[in-house]
Amino acid sequence: MNRGATTVLVVDDDASLLDVVQVVLEGAGYGVLKALNGEEALRVAQAHPGPIALLLADVVMPGLSGPEVAARLHAIQPGMKVLFMSGFTTEYVQARGLRAGDPLLVKPFSPETLLSKVRAMLAFRSPFARRPGQSSR
Repeated sequence: MNRGATTVLVVDDDASLLDVVQVVLEGAGYGVLKALNGEEALRVAQAHPGPIALLLADVVMPGLSGPEVAARLHAIQPGMKVLFMSGFTTEYVQARGLRAGDPLLVKPFSPETLLSKVRAMLAFRSPFARRPGQSSR
């Protein structure tokens, strides 16, 4: 990870997707933390000494879902913004905790689309993460 860079935590159960996203984001100057599941994402975030600007998380994963990870991480990274990603339909992911209006990057996506969405999320003033105690539904 690049020191001093804006840090993005990427969580997806597809290791090859994590690697591609890491290459694209690091190529654009972002620092990247990776996790293959929600539990690993929590450990990685707790071990990271600085702020995490953005959580880019798959909605549907074994164990903790992306929305569950976002809710838990908000306690230790309250300013973190959240961008979800999924290859499933909107209805399917909303049934698994994604709220209407939550930002969603639809898989498959191009490197250009990924960077455009990440830049837009980081430019937005208010974080999308849930407030502590707020339901994921």
